[in-house]
Amino acid sequence: MDFRLTEEQQMVREMCRKFADNELMPSAAHYDRSHEFPWEHVKKLGHMGMMGIVYPEEYNGAGMDYVSYSIAVEEISRGCASTGVIVSAHNSLCLSPIYYFGTEEQKKKYLSKLTTGEWIGCFGITEPGAGSDAAGTKTTAEFRNGKWVLNGTKNFITNGGVASVAVVIAITEKGIGHKGLTMFIVENGTPGFSVGKTEDKLGICASSTTELVFDNCEIPEENMLGKKGDGFVIAMHTLDGGRVGIASQAVGIAQAALDAAASYAKERVQFNQPIAKFQAIQWMIADMATEIEAARLLTYRAAQLIGTGNRRKYSRYAAMAKLFASETSHRVTHKAIQIFGGYGFIKDYPVERFYRDARITELYEGTSEIQRLVISSSVLNDY
Repeated sequence: MDFRLTEEQQMVREMCRKFADNELMPSAAHYDRSHEFPWEHVKKLGHMGMMGIVYPEEYNGAGMDYVSYSIAVEEISRGCASTGVIVSAHNSLCLSPIYYFGTEEQKKKYLSKLTTGEWIGCFGITEPGAGSDAAGTKTTAEFRNGKWVLNGTKNFITNGGVASVAVVIAITEKGIGHKGLTMFIVENGTPGFSVGKTEDKLGICASSTTELVFDNCEIPEENMLGKKGDGFVIAMHTLDGGRVGIASQAVGIAQAALDAAASYAKERVQFNQPIAKFQAIQWMIADMATEIEAARLLTYRAAQLIGTGNRRKYSRYAAMAKLFASETSHRVTHKAIQIFGGYGFIKDYPVERFYRDARITELYEGTSEIQRLVISSSVLNDY
């Protein structure tokens, strides 16, 4: 088995690492405190090809593979976790369903602007009463006079306040559970479509997380994505890709925490020597580095499986990667604060931000508990 990166993958890593070091890290604390959306960084990432990294050049994408995508999200998240999730949600949750399930007309209309970062996209599945249970969706879509009319509210929508395009799931036939769900493309500016509450979050504060409100929102018939009743299938396919993105984000946050903790341990002197000389610190560093490398390899494995046609295997590995990487990020950032001691608890140092940013990776794109259900179901089906 060859674990070496290709030349293209190495190029992506070097490019995104340089961007993270020179532009994202110096301003990450500012954006965390101000809660501003990092438009300048997002536009530059669009010019770099990172806002459409895996999509074909015919749609203005960069045409790279999913391991390159995973590397990009990891390195960007190492510099700024908020920017990392902006890139991940845009690529995995908005572009992916349009690319895999859209008509050629839909691809030409939407992908060419989304892949360059000219437009930002979002994905609306979560509702106040429907999180892990997508079949609990209450938003409805009725076909009237040649148009679909949407009514309902989505919440916790990443990129919601800045998106030009939203991919949204709604009920088109009641009483048959997930088989009655259908996916739609909704453009910002459509009458009846508005942005609701902006969430004040624990972490990833520079990403826009909002409600989406649909009040007799009329959209053209051709804006249905896929077939009627295929919404749940499209959502599950989309979330598998999203989980690889969040696993990559988690690895990037964890790596940033390890880098900061190791550097600090070599500088901080106690009892007349750097604390890096103490075995307790050395063991924490060893555990952190080992778990990060394991999470990274598992994430790359999941990324490699995208597009292979083996959906069940890919879904299992995506869930494994997301579960292990997110929980690793939590453990690593916890240890990083411990190594910093009291200084780790104040905002003068970045590890408290890493800890706050890491926590969400165990929640969105499916909680850790949902990942365990996905993994156990897949494994048990093999016996």
